[in-house]
Amino acid sequence: MTEDELPPMPDFDPRATRRAVRRGLTRTAIMVLAALVVLALVATVGSSLIQRRGDREERMTSVLGTAFKIYNPGYNIEVRDWGATTPLSMSFTVAVNPMRAIGGFVAGYGGAEHVITQDFFGHVGRQPLGNGANTTLSRALVNVSTGNQPKQDSRKVLARLPEELNALAVVEFVKPLTTEELTAFTAKYKSYAEKVVYERRPRSIPITWGGMTMWDRAPMPAIKTGEDHEIEPGEAIKLDLSNFRRWVGILKDYDDDNLHDFDLSLARLRKAANDGLAYAYVDSLATIGKLRKVIEDPLVQTVRVADVTYDLERP
Repeated sequence: MTEDELPPMPDFDPRATRRAVRRGLTRTAIMVLAALVVLALVATVGSSLIQRRGDREERMTSVLGTAFKIYNPGYNIEVRDWGATTPLSMSFTVAVNPMRAIGGFVAGYGGAEHVITQDFFGHVGRQPLGNGANTTLSRALVNVSTGNQPKQDSRKVLARLPEELNALAVVEFVKPLTTEELTAFTAKYKSYAEKVVYERRPRSIPITWGGMTMWDRAPMPAIKTGEDHEIEPGEAIKLDLSNFRRWVGILKDYDDDNLHDFDLSLARLRKAANDGLAYAYVDSLATIGKLRKVIEDPLVQTVRVADVTYDLERP
């Protein structure tokens, strides 16, 4: 086709040009937005898969949830809503209630919730409560090994209270007992060692362990139970120490940084678990009458009453 045969150029149409430009911009914007949505989904799902790879999510709950429990021995702790994941973190929620004497006055002590978060790189932030907790049991545990409230003072407290009251108390020993000695001691007085203090750490929260951790999914050793299918107190003490040692056994050197945020350390935990020595124990089922007998035992340094079955702080 020669130059003379080319079709004539169409007249310039501003409206058509503007429509074409708008269509182009719209298509470009849609494509960019679609790409951003895809990238966001990939980032979110990919981050979640990376953070949850293997047993990382389960291990986070077991390690950090249990560390939080040791960090706050003055509370009953329940894990809720575990496994929440964002592109930059994983978290779970814990509900905490101050421990009270069994059957005690509990009005006004509703559970508080706290979120424990581990970032994308596995770091956890500083946690609430701990040494700042101001429950009666927390204060009693902080005083273990300080020499505060000696026997003569504790006897006066016990003498003022009716002997039939149930109490929450910390029984401290003159020198730490082995598991066998602790089992024999609690059997002698029919005491219930709900939690055991495995460390001498005056004026700070000591390493205290007791009860089952619902987030620990490792298989439990088989134990023989009585006709009522309940674990015997002596067996419970041995089982608790076994569980403590098993939990410490899953900890790795890289956990140490996070443990420091719970006022713990691998070295302290490993020593406490290896020694297995009881410096004190928490009993939430004792009566005042029973504690009056316990305090007279030569193995006992003192008994600190943290709560009884009426509100000590009520006006």
